[in-house]
Amino acid sequence: QVQLVESGGGLVQAGGSLRLSCAASGFIFRLNVMGWYRQAPGKERELVAVITSGADTDYAESVKGRFTISRDNARNTVYLQMNSLKPEDTAVYYCNTRVGVEIWGQGTQVTVSA
Repeated sequence: QVQLVESGGGLVQAGGSLRLSCAASGFIFRLNVMGWYRQAPGKERELVAVITSGADTDYAESVKGRFTISRDNARNTVYLQMNSLKPEDTAVYYCNTRVGVEIWGQGTQVTVSA
């Protein structure tokens, strides 16, 4: 069974940091592109960061220089290090991959207070 399980969300003050984790199972993790998305209330889900099987990365303009995506293939886990958080980063963050079809985790809430 293909599964993605996010953790690490929470409440943080503006300027603070959080690290999100996404534990993957049920597929050959090291071969897959992994992504982090987020969805704020009343807004569409948007791509935050993506990492390829070769560890190439790409970021949304709004998070460049503040967020870092990484992967640990030995642990089947992808991370999102979020620094210098802003209130506008408040959203539910989702882990994503494609195994024939799109696979999503359950999401983890990140709330940044002003």
